[in-house]
Amino acid sequence: MAGSVSIASGPFEAAAPARAAPAARVRLENIDALRGFVMVLMLLDHLRETWFAHIAVTDPIDAATILPAMGFARFAVSFCAPIFVALTGLGVYLFSINHTREETTAYLLKRGALLMALELVPLSVFYWGIVPQPTFWLQVIWAIGLSMIILAGLMRLPRPALITLGLAILCFHNLLDPIRLTPDDTLFPLWAMIHQRDTFALPFGFLAKTTYPILPWVGVIVLGFGIGPWFRSEVPAETRQRRLLLLGFGMIAAFVVLRLLNVYGDKPWFVVEGDPVRTVISFISLTKYPPSLLFLLPTLGGGALFLVLFERIRESGVVAALAVFGGAPMFFYILHLLVLRILYHSALAIWGPTHGTLFTLDNYNWVFVWYAAMIVPLYIPTVWYARLKRRRRDIAWLRYF
Repeated sequence: MAGSVSIASGPFEAAAPARAAPAARVRLENIDALRGFVMVLMLLDHLRETWFAHIAVTDPIDAATILPAMGFARFAVSFCAPIFVALTGLGVYLFSINHTREETTAYLLKRGALLMALELVPLSVFYWGIVPQPTFWLQVIWAIGLSMIILAGLMRLPRPALITLGLAILCFHNLLDPIRLTPDDTLFPLWAMIHQRDTFALPFGFLAKTTYPILPWVGVIVLGFGIGPWFRSEVPAETRQRRLLLLGFGMIAAFVVLRLLNVYGDKPWFVVEGDPVRTVISFISLTKYPPSLLFLLPTLGGGALFLVLFERIRESGVVAALAVFGGAPMFFYILHLLVLRILYHSALAIWGPTHGTLFTLDNYNWVFVWYAAMIVPLYIPTVWYARLKRRRRDIAWLRYF
């Protein structure tokens, strides 16, 4: 990225100094590359939602019945949301280096509110006509926006207290799992948004689906903010990489130990007699809604390792290509959802429903075919937009997308 760098704050970027040192470009380009990597992975999941919606995906998935390809793909795309939210917290810290606390607070409040509005309209509307009743999906963009608003208050805590809070949420929020409210309870909508994935009614026949209950994601964004000092310009690359490697391998090791013990952090895994592949799928089948402790440990740990990898292979064209997606994440997010909705409704209009009221494909391999076919067509406009943002920094609204 010539001449300037982007500091990631979720789906938006905050302008860094106009002339960044080469070391800073290297330090921050790997963040863009990691964000781009998870955006590319996310496309696989949304293609599955578009063309294979007739196959129900439970949470966690049922290893005894799931198609093996879907089981492993589900695990791969599990890295997307945790890494993206953690990078949001990291990006906020990097933004705060060159801005006052008041400016950072205003940034978080405005961007967070805008993200929440975008999730309601137009992103939720993209799914109308696929689901039977108009629903406002409180998904990852909603969760990031609300987490940013909460972080605006929490970042005033001393860093040790902030990290302790993030770790406490990450490690112990599963203790709240037994608390289940029903629609008859007064606090049901609030609890559904905090920790219980559920659906509640809205006026005029609308529904709200809390796909991403907020509490665990607050812990993730807080921890992302907490490791921000590792990415300051005065921290040697070797020191940063050593810390990230210890963090990454430590979280993955903790996952393996806790998963083998099978006592806390997620629903138990099981051995599928005579089928080692499905046994492995059971081991890596983890609860995403809300994300369990065991869901977050390997995904966040893997994210730390990928940061090191991308920094070490920074000279390769792969990092630069992924950084393009990561430099314009909201543009890519809206673009790919819009394209998928157009393709879906076009297919439905031409060929009609193939499974109930849905148009679906009969073989999951078609998802991978579409995945390979869409990467380049989506990459071209994303490159154009990323370059436009860098070239026209005088147009403020371009930074929002």
